[in-house]
Amino acid sequence: MDFVIGLDISTTAAKALVLDRSGAVRATGSSEYPCDTPHPLWSEQDPGQWWTGAGAAINAALADAGIEGSDVAAVGLAGQMHGLVLLGEGGRILRPAILWNDQRTEAECDEIRDIVGKERLIAVTGNNALTGFTAPKLLWVKRHEPEVWAQARNVLLPKDYVRYRLTGDFAIDCADGSGTLLFELARRDWSIEIVGELGIDPAWLPKVHEGPDVTGVVTPEAAEATGLLAGTPVVAGGGDQAAAAVGTGAVSPGILSVSLGTSGVVFATTEGALIEPDGRLHAFCHAVPERWHAMGVMLSAAGSLRWYHDTLASELDYSDLVDEAAAIAPGSDGLLFLPYLTGERTPHPDPLARGAFVGLTINHTRGHMTRSVMEGVAFGLRDSLALMDEVGLARSNEVRVTGGGSRSALWRQILADVMATTVVTTSTSEGVAQGSAMLASVGAGWFPTVEDVCDRFIETGEALDPSSAAETYAEAYQSYRELYPALAPTFHAGTTKD
Repeated sequence: MDFVIGLDISTTAAKALVLDRSGAVRATGSSEYPCDTPHPLWSEQDPGQWWTGAGAAINAALADAGIEGSDVAAVGLAGQMHGLVLLGEGGRILRPAILWNDQRTEAECDEIRDIVGKERLIAVTGNNALTGFTAPKLLWVKRHEPEVWAQARNVLLPKDYVRYRLTGDFAIDCADGSGTLLFELARRDWSIEIVGELGIDPAWLPKVHEGPDVTGVVTPEAAEATGLLAGTPVVAGGGDQAAAAVGTGAVSPGILSVSLGTSGVVFATTEGALIEPDGRLHAFCHAVPERWHAMGVMLSAAGSLRWYHDTLASELDYSDLVDEAAAIAPGSDGLLFLPYLTGERTPHPDPLARGAFVGLTINHTRGHMTRSVMEGVAFGLRDSLALMDEVGLARSNEVRVTGGGSRSALWRQILADVMATTVVTTSTSEGVAQGSAMLASVGAGWFPTVEDVCDRFIETGEALDPSSAAETYAEAYQSYRELYPALAPTFHAGTTKD
């Protein structure tokens, strides 16, 4: 068995990646699915579509690699964090999954802080109560859908629903578990005290595993749907950001990674649970045993460019849009974009924050607007980097970048200039799927530790140093930082919480 498969259950698609014993990506497969917004601030998906998509992606990857399911030593799972999947008797889906970018639970966040206490909540879980997390979603269902709550028997996160369909087991990894707001971060397990105080049955919660642990094996029914061999081990894996960090080799303190996906993340590995007292940075368990990480999150990164393309320039390919942006001078002639299209988490934990173009003139073109979107996302990511510097996180003068947006050389250069640091690619832009495959290789016994597989498999690619545009961006960033304080009263006055 000379191959492992990594599966990424992302917000937009299920992605499968085949990795061989040399670390080479032999094939990929993907299957898209929609995201529903039945009400303002809501974001939901049908978990059944994840399973259908996973089966299609795995079958496509196997076919592309020219291998059989019997050639696969293990499967690793990763995916979007924080989403709530509620199952009833027999694993029946009770309602659509509530996703990480859903913003309906502000009242429930207030309730959690009232019950637990903000300082204690941050001290235990590493995080403040924010609308994206799982615990507020549970309380929302309890309050607004009591008939669903009464039928609940199991709570899972998105990738772990796919695990359940693959293996029949209810399991979760430490990294994803620590993103629920129900986890005791330092102990790497559920906080039974907080779970009880919030009125959640601890029997609903899945068993916790470290990232490389085998949690179960593929069932005959799942084998038929996926093309895998029944009995193939499935490892715990990680939340998408922890898995992406493994996929870029960011598993040791000092190495930073940036994920430029639908959301944007600045990720720093730490020796212990580094908890920022005000909760401005997230603190989670890493997919690497005995490692934690600090993380800054913006909710709409590459998702901002996708919205812009789909809404204002759907007739163009992304490459054409980026070419137009490349012809515009750094700074977009004073045009600024605030990328808070679905609220924000870092540095402003505000579900009512909104996006904006500021400084439009009759002389601005579509190219200016496109470039300003890319620059605004980079400014938002710099906010997280600035917070990490503020709390004294040691780091090298290099950032490893992954995610779909990292395929753009222009966007990578903008990041290098805005962050005033060298931006480096790695051997794959699909870091999440590759990271989950690498965790599978440890679970399969190919390597003793995650650090060992990273040393062997990760190769850095093109390095882009800051250019002379860094000075222009330093000034523009200061103007960008003034936008949210100036516009927040307007956002809050013009947006309802329901």
